[in-house]
Amino acid sequence: MFDSLSGKLQNAFRNLRGLGKISEANVGEALREVRLALLEADVNFKVARDFIERVKVKSLGQEVVASIQPGQQVIKLIHDELVDLLGSSNAGLQLSGNPSCVLMVGLHGSGKTTSSGKLARLLHKQGRTPLLVAADVYRPAAMEQLEKLGQQLQIPVFAHKGETDVLKIAREALEFARANNRNTLIFDTAGRLQIDEPLVKELVRLRDLIKPQETLLVLDAATGQEAVNVATHFDQALNITGSILTRLDGDARGGAALSLKAVTGKPIKFVGVGEKLDEFEPFHPERMASRILGMGDVVSLVEKAAEAVDLDEAKRMEEKMRKGQFTLEDFLEQLRQMKKLGSLESIVSMLPGGAEALKGADLNKQEKEFIRMEAMVCGMTLQERRNPHILNARRRQRIAKGSGVSVTELNTMLNRFGQMQQMMKKMGKFQKMMARMGGGAAGLLRPR
Repeated sequence: MFDSLSGKLQNAFRNLRGLGKISEANVGEALREVRLALLEADVNFKVARDFIERVKVKSLGQEVVASIQPGQQVIKLIHDELVDLLGSSNAGLQLSGNPSCVLMVGLHGSGKTTSSGKLARLLHKQGRTPLLVAADVYRPAAMEQLEKLGQQLQIPVFAHKGETDVLKIAREALEFARANNRNTLIFDTAGRLQIDEPLVKELVRLRDLIKPQETLLVLDAATGQEAVNVATHFDQALNITGSILTRLDGDARGGAALSLKAVTGKPIKFVGVGEKLDEFEPFHPERMASRILGMGDVVSLVEKAAEAVDLDEAKRMEEKMRKGQFTLEDFLEQLRQMKKLGSLESIVSMLPGGAEALKGADLNKQEKEFIRMEAMVCGMTLQERRNPHILNARRRQRIAKGSGVSVTELNTMLNRFGQMQQMMKKMGKFQKMMARMGGGAAGLLRPR
């Protein structure tokens, strides 16, 4: 979502990096570009103005460190101010009581129902026992959608179909939770196309009944400046405790995320980064600031990898590679493990300088290549995956036809795999040789 803003800031930083000294004139000129980049990203103009003013004041009052270039010091100040603008630190959920209640509010189409399911999944992974409550009695199929999400996640859903009294549904849900040892209720409430008095009054009555520990406003990041206005109205009526930004993977300009905390004073707690139920993560201002400034987000990438990769399986795979026993079946497993990390673009963007490297790169082509390779291996029998040497012309024709590729493409993939196997075998032999030489090498290096 921040690609455009990131690119413009990188251009502004090129001028900053060239600063020989910090003066009001040259800092002001460079910061004008930063201000324009923020405004074009749909950041609230007051927020952008105050942001630039704070950076300028701190830059001119900054003592220049001899070992660091002046421009780099200004960039560090921008990074720190951006972190403060986004909320300083991750603001987790403050849940207490048994059961705890989370009230999900927002306009129609902002992604409340899906976000409710994603939040339930996250809380379940953290050891809680969530209950999804279908409190949207107006939108057709809203209850059915929540039930389907519950089935996918294997998390119970309380839905009283035919009932239009939201307060009655809430009371029954609380009784159900206590009877079934569910310690966290997530209320998926109704939305409107715009804020209206009946909607607000109903939400206020529901809030007063369930007394939620968290009232989370779900906002579509693509809404832009309107998201800030919506947040202000909901906060005045309900005193929200935080927000969830959805569709952060889209092509929105990002102004809502940068303006939200400054305007409402309430933190962004979670972000939706895709349609899948696992594409939902806590919002870390420092990591997001680093991504925006093109510095990457290696910590989030490591966390993703730790969640997606089975360590025992990884060790087993490493052993097979070392022994030269890596098969097409193992290759298929590796492809699937990599898919769990997300798209190539999202992975590369988390690396330092990744945003710059993505310029002009056609990662979609590589993604399609991986899909074709997976289809080819899936078209083989288990015996063929483990013993590719038995793949004669007839078998290759069958596999190519079944996976929707040409025999030439299949042959190319098999040749590459064969080369990779040979390389792994050579590496394994080299490691064994070094291990055998280890004692002698250590003796040669020993001081006499």
